Amino acid sequence: MSKMNYQFLLWIALILVSTKLLGLLCKAINLPEVVGALVAGVILGPSCLNLMSMNGDSGMFLEYAAELGVIFLMFSAGLETDLKEMKNNLGASFVTALIGVIVPLVGGFLGYGLYFGADFSNYDEMLQSLFVGVVLTATSVSITVETLREMGKLQGKVGSTILGAAIIDDILGMVVLAVVSSMKDTSVKPATVFVKIILYAVLIVILMMIISRLEFVLEKTDHKRRATIFAIAFCFLLAYISEVGFGIADITGAYFAGVMLCRSKIREYVDFKIHDVSTVFFSCIFFASVGLKVTLGGMGLHIWLFAVILTVIAILSKMVGCGLGAKLCGFSWSESLQTGVGMISRGEVALIVAEKGRQCGLIDEKLFAPIILVVIVTTLMTPILLKMVFKDRNGGDSLKPETLVRG
Repeated sequence: MSKMNYQFLLWIALILVSTKLLGLLCKAINLPEVVGALVAGVILGPSCLNLMSMNGDSGMFLEYAAELGVIFLMFSAGLETDLKEMKNNLGASFVTALIGVIVPLVGGFLGYGLYFGADFSNYDEMLQSLFVGVVLTATSVSITVETLREMGKLQGKVGSTILGAAIIDDILGMVVLAVVSSMKDTSVKPATVFVKIILYAVLIVILMMIISRLEFVLEKTDHKRRATIFAIAFCFLLAYISEVGFGIADITGAYFAGVMLCRSKIREYVDFKIHDVSTVFFSCIFFASVGLKVTLGGMGLHIWLFAVILTVIAILSKMVGCGLGAKLCGFSWSESLQTGVGMISRGEVALIVAEKGRQCGLIDEKLFAPIILVVIVTTLMTPILLKMVFKDRNGGDSLKPETLVRG
């Protein structure tokens, strides 16, 4: 019987202390606390002090804990969703997501093709260029969710549109990924993906109807611990079914689980209980884990330059694409800019898409470092840019005191 490695306990202690201290430092200089948590991961990881990594048994534990962190985060976002506001902005969310997929797709395709001199008449080179665009279509709003919550802007026109667009973006990204992959790997069937998406939508509608009919049962568990236990179990179950059964991100299932309970009497109690365990433990590990994955060594000047160009394309394409979509739906210029900025972060979604491309032979190994750079820069910049674009006319923060977590 192998002896347990207790290194993970030390790593957790370092992560909790460093994320909190750097979070407070960022707050003191008027930056979102989540930036501090991300920077803490970079400092502790391979790119700086190299005190820990996501490899080995301890790294695997951090990986699992981080996944729980983002699931809790999206479940909580679902609980805080204003369904009426989301319904009102459903059209805007779809248009925002659609244009927010098309523009990065074209931008990545042209950026890679022109920089490396790809011959677009060559089928394989055209596909490689196209897949770089597919990687840039991904959006990960977990960082945006935490930043908007911190600023008291998660509920409202822009927050609801960003959340709705992110879900639709995830589905559109799946379709694009399946179509492009099938052009290289004939075992991938786009029709199967479409069927799964339709079945998943049917499942979500049925579950929403069932939950609404069981409201009288939920009311009896209000302010009782079993309400939180059953709610978390439901969240994990739907996250599992989404990922394993339908190939849709587990965080999407977690978000929908929260949405199904957002008008329930138990919502506030469950959210309060989840917020405690998520904020002081799982979320800290999740945000730090993003920084821990940064390993940017070994890139030559030519690849570094491409990484910078790809990062600029990644930022501008989402800002322009999603911002344009919001503007076409009647948003003001400032609201359109806020929406575009909120969709910039790529996060783990882009890495997953890139790995799919590597398996299909559509992404060269040398492109992984630039893609990681895109993920890190967009993740770090999103909360900072959100803070800037949400400033009020007097130059102060639009931060609501009641939304702050006591340090």
